[in-house]
Amino acid sequence: QVQLVESGGGLVQAGGSLRLSCASSGRTFNIAVLGWYRPAPGKQRELVATITSGGTTNYADSVKGRFTISRDNAKNTVYLQMNSLKPEDTAVYYCNQNTFGSLFWGQGTLVTVSS
Repeated sequence: QVQLVESGGGLVQAGGSLRLSCASSGRTFNIAVLGWYRPAPGKQRELVATITSGGTTNYADSVKGRFTISRDNAKNTVYLQMNSLKPEDTAVYYCNQNTFGSLFWGQGTLVTVSS
């Protein structure tokens, strides 16, 4: 069983930055697709960013150019660097690990952006 633990959330003013981290206990971390998600109207969760085992990244249009996802396989950790934060980025951010279709989720970390 894989456990994911997020950290790094908090309160920040608009225009500020935060870096989220997600540490995985799984032994298959280095071959997994990793992602960050957040709730969205009409959806349970929307994709924010993903990164494959080869380092290919994908971003939601709303965060392109502001957020950067990265991974450190030696530390079993995935990161989300969030810059130029906006009030509409306020959400609980969830880390996801997808290993050949087996999905695992963290408990979420709250990001609040004040205007």
